[in-house]
Amino acid sequence: MAVLPLRNIVVFPHMIVPLFVGREKSIRALEAMDPTNHEILLVSQKDVSLDEPTPDDLYRFGTIAKVLQLLKLPDGTVKVLVEGLKRVRLDDLTISQGCFMAHAKAAEEDNAGQLEALSASVRKRFEAFASANSKLAPEIVTAILRLSDPSALADTIIGHLNLSVEERQKLLETLSVAERLERTFAALEAEIEVLQVEKRIRGTVKKQMEKSQRDYYLNEQLKAIHKELNDGEDEGDELAELGARIEKAKMPAEVESKAKAELRKLRAMSPMSAEGSVVRNYLDWLTGVPWQGRTKRLKNLAKAATVLEADHFGLDKVKERILEHLAVQSRARKIKGPILCLVGPPGVGKTSLARSIARATGRKFVRMALGGVHDESEIRGHRRTYVGAMPGKIMQGMKKAGVLNPLFLLDEIDKVGSDWRGDPSSALLEVLDPEQNGTFADHYMEAEYDLSDVMFITTANSLDMPQPLLDRMEIIQLPGYTEEEKLEIAKRHLMGRQAAQHELKKGEWSVDDEALRQLIRFYTREAGVRELERMIGRLARKATHAIVTGKAKAVHVTPANLVEYAGQPRYRHGKADEEAQVGTVTGLAWTQVGGEILTIETLKVPGKGRIQRTGKLGEVMTESIDAAFTYVRSQAPQLGIDLKALEKTDIHIHLPEGAVPKDGPSAGIGLTTAMASLLTGIPVRADVAMTGEVTLRGRVLEIGGLKEKLLAAQRAGIRKVLIPEANRKDIAELPEKLRAGLEIIPVSHVDEVLSHALVKAPIAAKAAPGRRQGTKSAKPLVPGVGKRQAGLPPAAALNRPAQTPS
Repeated sequence: MAVLPLRNIVVFPHMIVPLFVGREKSIRALEAMDPTNHEILLVSQKDVSLDEPTPDDLYRFGTIAKVLQLLKLPDGTVKVLVEGLKRVRLDDLTISQGCFMAHAKAAEEDNAGQLEALSASVRKRFEAFASANSKLAPEIVTAILRLSDPSALADTIIGHLNLSVEERQKLLETLSVAERLERTFAALEAEIEVLQVEKRIRGTVKKQMEKSQRDYYLNEQLKAIHKELNDGEDEGDELAELGARIEKAKMPAEVESKAKAELRKLRAMSPMSAEGSVVRNYLDWLTGVPWQGRTKRLKNLAKAATVLEADHFGLDKVKERILEHLAVQSRARKIKGPILCLVGPPGVGKTSLARSIARATGRKFVRMALGGVHDESEIRGHRRTYVGAMPGKIMQGMKKAGVLNPLFLLDEIDKVGSDWRGDPSSALLEVLDPEQNGTFADHYMEAEYDLSDVMFITTANSLDMPQPLLDRMEIIQLPGYTEEEKLEIAKRHLMGRQAAQHELKKGEWSVDDEALRQLIRFYTREAGVRELERMIGRLARKATHAIVTGKAKAVHVTPANLVEYAGQPRYRHGKADEEAQVGTVTGLAWTQVGGEILTIETLKVPGKGRIQRTGKLGEVMTESIDAAFTYVRSQAPQLGIDLKALEKTDIHIHLPEGAVPKDGPSAGIGLTTAMASLLTGIPVRADVAMTGEVTLRGRVLEIGGLKEKLLAAQRAGIRKVLIPEANRKDIAELPEKLRAGLEIIPVSHVDEVLSHALVKAPIAAKAAPGRRQGTKSAKPLVPGVGKRQAGLPPAAALNRPAQTPS
């Protein structure tokens, strides 16, 4: 007989219960039940947390039940209405036909004992239980009391008691009807006692509430008496203070009129009324936010430049743009231009740069973290009709600043979410629009507030945010730091900060330049310096421990003892693939945390000309693979590829780190080179990396994130990087040390890519027999391409001259 395992329930004979079946074995059991009598064996699990129980996880006593109704639900589960028939003992419980199967042997009940007397006692206690429990319907109670069979009486009552699965199973396995009635009687006694305790608790709580209401009434009378005796002096002082604060705040006329109206309303209310406390809080906020008063702005650009230079190393372009912004502010009282948005990977100093700008301009600094904000009320505030209403974070920040012209940092603006509670990014449109924020309306304040003097700066890790929000901001990119910049930052800022935090005195701890360089190369791989600071902090902790325990009086970290203090290196540096390989290419990718090396691997196996793609690739990258493969096939004769053999070959393209999603078009030339290398059998140079989108005509298109990608190549020890010709203009903006450490070659066509990437030029396939051969030069791979330009090496083209010199 098919077995249906149950969780959190034990079905007794004479019980009719609905069951929801969702597990595969349980659904198979329903399909395998006897179609003639619709009977199935119900058995409870010992451990309810198991989703896939074994035969040992089921009890050996169960109930044969008849399926009265079976309904398949849209979510795949099955609703079953069953009626318990009789107790059985299980023999030979096994798994067959995808479900549990067992032989059921009827369990003979023992009817010896004073069953009539026990039944009468159980009925009496059940009546008492029903009178104390309002959840039982009267018709159910009547039906149970009319049962004449003692066994059915005990089983039915047990189904309405709050017992554990183990207790119910024990009662199911109790074959003596007299013993089962006695246990049912004891369970009823325990349930009645619990219900009586709950009743007493409810009564006590009710009395306490009545006492609280009585005390409140007497307190109100007492206050009225005090008011008559003292002529309301205490309350008058508080209200007079509120009135003085309203006058002192120098609000706009409309806001002041509203505040005075609320104060008059408060005077007419009872001091203890709930609405009175709401009005008091409202007046506190109206008088707490600044309506007048500004800090004196510093207009000395030289001092501002000194502050920025002292706080941050590098970022020359960013500092230049900020100083331009400050120069305009020094001459204009208000700026109607866009809001600055600092975009860059984590750890490059966006938030600290905003602090430096505040210090350079003499403004107070207020920061609001937007990460994870889903509720529009966090920006605009809650309406006063809600319990516990408060103004939004903008007004809270202005109260904290205490002036009208602070520097307000909206941190992680790209992390703002939206759901059924509203869209905070839409609320930020008014805040960040200089044409609108002069009349900002907070739902709680119910008054227009001028934010036009506030200098808003936002930060983000990426530009993945709504377009209307982007339109209101001027993007300033903060790319990652080069190795030399990180070294200077560590020496100028991080070392001193960590020494101060760990109470290390001058002369007790030092790290030489080469050790710092190795720390940057082998222990961190990031665009910023956050992980580098953590590693320097680790060195400081080790040094402090050695000094405190007396192992050393001073600690000097060098490359020789770096492993002792920092542990084993985490990353490889300067170890790109040491030898050229067929079908393997080093690409470059941009991520939100900086640039990364992207290895492209290909293999060919006998097959039917199909392409298999692995590595969690996105739709755009999948299309790049198709475009690259089509281009390589179109150039098969020039590359010396046998198309007939290709039809019997499958190509597998894999990008390692399969758990990381990968997408974007900039891997096009890397994919093309990998497939060309694989099909020609010519290895790809190990010291070459590349980035660029490819078209079906073999043209190389422009890409973004060039600096981040080149930094990644430099970190990985790459010597030569191929970039699109359209990105030549970006080379001038790269740091000098980055340009000096890499050979950057702009390319405009795949031919040029292959000439630099492959260890030798492919040999074109010979013309088929009987085919007419001309005497003119070979036709270019791309229609319209002219002769080879002067200065190109002969290998710069594969039967087609390159367009751009390397």
